[in-house]
Amino acid sequence: YGNFIDDLRLYVRGGTGGMGYPRLGGEGGRGGDVWFVAQERTTLKSIKDRYPQKRFVAGTGANSSVKALKGEKGKDCEVHVPPGISVLDDDGKQIGEVNAAGERFLAARGGLGGSLATNFLPCKGQRRTLHLDLKLIADVGLVGFPNAGKSSLLSKVSHAKPEIANYAFTTIQPELGKIMYADYKQILVADLPGLIEGAHANKGMGHKFLKHVERTKHLLLVVDISGFQLSNKTRFRTAFETILLLTKELELYKEELLTKPVLLAINKMDLPCAKDNLNELMKQLQNPQDFLHLLREEVIPENTIEFRDIIPISTYTGEGIEELKTCVRKSLDEEAERENEEYLKKKLLLLRTSE
Repeated sequence: YGNFIDDLRLYVRGGTGGMGYPRLGGEGGRGGDVWFVAQERTTLKSIKDRYPQKRFVAGTGANSSVKALKGEKGKDCEVHVPPGISVLDDDGKQIGEVNAAGERFLAARGGLGGSLATNFLPCKGQRRTLHLDLKLIADVGLVGFPNAGKSSLLSKVSHAKPEIANYAFTTIQPELGKIMYADYKQILVADLPGLIEGAHANKGMGHKFLKHVERTKHLLLVVDISGFQLSNKTRFRTAFETILLLTKELELYKEELLTKPVLLAINKMDLPCAKDNLNELMKQLQNPQDFLHLLREEVIPENTIEFRDIIPISTYTGEGIEELKTCVRKSLDEEAERENEEYLKKKLLLLRTSE
């Protein structure tokens, strides 16, 4: 993944409480807390570079004294983290998340100060090892096998400058780009590292890739019209098989991914025979069940995807790019409208039931 880090392990410890004052019944101050606070322009790499020890400890509570019977609370420790973070404990169980700038998560609670209940002795703060797991948040996630043209597409629709070459696995870290529209609307697109067969079982960069897909609102499958072969040792896949395999990988990892709205971009339409291949593919996509018997069982998913739009494109000549941008926007707008309607319906229902 080069310089890109999407998982970081940290040690956090709440501050110890202050001593109580037995003679006058004074209470020590509570230890400080450790908080994760989401902040724009922060990366997990910047945390690692700035705090190589990856230890975060909050301040100790003040002792109770004759001058101040109630000791002051220890200083809180705030760790700035990027938005879109899941917080996992050492067993890999998710215990919280921060998604938007300003959101806070209590990572370690400070210990109580000494008081009558604790025989005036202070308590230690909570200590734990936590994992910060970054999932990109984008409007659209580009999904496809290596060399399908996702990086070229991202550079065509946005100002992003991903590395592009004619070999598999050019993209080894997520790239973000923005589609800009004439009315200043912006749509965030994520080009995710190339998926391979077996990604659901964590082959290649399987889970690193698939967890980023979870955080995108829409999926845009990018498929090479002439088919795909990863290497001489692997089978050649037609465009239709490629679509089924991508569907299967998403389904095996997490079936809910297929409930997202999906568009299909059929790339490399500038190649010879592309038109014939497209006609064949459209026939197969209209009635996929009629063609499944021709395929090996391991490539057949449980469900087939209903594509909102199928757009033939060529990132080489620019054919279909404008149409694709329009379709992406239309799909996102329709989905936002639908969600808004659902929200209003729920609100109305709550008002009626509370009357």
